Amino acid sequence: MLRIAFIGDIVGRPGRRALQIWLEERKGEFDLVIANGENAAGGFGLTEKTVRALLSFGVNVITGGNHTFDKKDVFQFIDDFPILRPANYPPGTPGKGYMTLEVKGVKVLVVNLMGRVFMECLDNPFRVFDSILEEEKADLVIVDFHGEASSEKQAFGFYVDGRATAVFGTHTHVQTADLRLLPKGTLYMTDAGMTGAVNTVIGMESQEGIERFIKQLPVRFKVPEKAPLIQVCGVTFEVDEELEVRNYERVYQVYERRGDGSYTRRESSL
Repeated sequence: MLRIAFIGDIVGRPGRRALQIWLEERKGEFDLVIANGENAAGGFGLTEKTVRALLSFGVNVITGGNHTFDKKDVFQFIDDFPILRPANYPPGTPGKGYMTLEVKGVKVLVVNLMGRVFMECLDNPFRVFDSILEEEKADLVIVDFHGEASSEKQAFGFYVDGRATAVFGTHTHVQTADLRLLPKGTLYMTDAGMTGAVNTVIGMESQEGIERFIKQLPVRFKVPEKAPLIQVCGVTFEVDEELEVRNYERVYQVYERRGDGSYTRRESSL
């Protein structure tokens, strides 16, 4: 039996802190932790320091998306750590789009793909997935599909149903309520949600987001460093000896900041 956690987009320091607390509470509970980290450094991209922090918390694989390369020094370390960028970037793009790990004797293929609707025009993620499956043989296949359009994510889920073990959408930072097994057994969720500051616009200070929509001008988004509420979003699930998904649950946990700057678990959602 394998127990796996998939964590939605980590946004800045609040997201890193929330994930650290959540994983400390569950130390030793998971055999594999996958987390989308493309917003982990100040809300945009990754630094080596943030990568090392996430790995020290217990994350095994860091997936990415359209912000993977926002911090230019990422090119210096992306190949040195278990970091994925979307596999449908053009050939020759630094980094890797998938990797296979052996977990308790089980070969687990983790794939990162990016949608094309309202996103950068990359290669077709459906066809790229097919190509990866032809190359890589694994017992389990877990996909982070980083996309804007719910319809594209859903179409992909049904396209790989029965071939992928699990497909989790990322990018919109808003957790959807459709965690379920598809007809052929693939665990699916349109968006795993955002790990970061609560009462924000997708993890950023709400006022900047409001200003952008009112004035139609470029605005520099900021992550609230001392957020009163932070959250962890994602999915946990088990895979049994027959390689079938069991006991899957949505993760939505909120922590409240205390006067001394530490955080305590908030038992109710909000």
